[in-house]
Amino acid sequence: MWAKPVTLSGQQLTLAPLIQSHARDLAEASADGNLSALWYTMIPTPEGVPAEIDRRLALQETGSMVPFAILDAAGQAVGMTTYMNIDQANQRLEIGSTWYRKSVQRSGLNTECKLLMLRHAFEELDAIAVEFRTHVINHQSRRAIERLGAKPDGILRAHMKMANGTLRDTAVYSITAPEWPTVQAHLTHQLTRH
Repeated sequence: MWAKPVTLSGQQLTLAPLIQSHARDLAEASADGNLSALWYTMIPTPEGVPAEIDRRLALQETGSMVPFAILDAAGQAVGMTTYMNIDQANQRLEIGSTWYRKSVQRSGLNTECKLLMLRHAFEELDAIAVEFRTHVINHQSRRAIERLGAKPDGILRAHMKMANGTLRDTAVYSITAPEWPTVQAHLTHQLTRH
């Protein structure tokens, strides 16, 4: 496997390989702000967290995903993220399926999370490009992706069926290897503001 489970540690958080023992914290995180009610996202309900962990771990077994629990400084799981759509032959992957409990959103955790994941992808895995995708109407997510320094690649129209039966237009962004030094400097600077 090109991308493997790994622990990535920063000043405010640790990205730990996702396991079922994170389920209780993650159920509480999902309930914080009733995140699963956002119809344009795919955040599990509190009771759906164990099944979502199983789904992500099954995808890890196939080599298409590496899921992480996002642990705060106290070691509590406050969200999930993944390397997904892993394409070893073309040295590309996506950072996605990321969500945080409401009480830690806009706290700088996302910036550090993405810095750690991008650094590992570009410097350890030698990725050529890292993608980010979100629902075209998820403006909060799109702004967060743009703040990272990712550039828009386009919109995949009628790309996915959502749980409520609507079709998702997917906004696609990426950061390429030549852009990484500038993005890294930007994210490092952003962290000093938190």
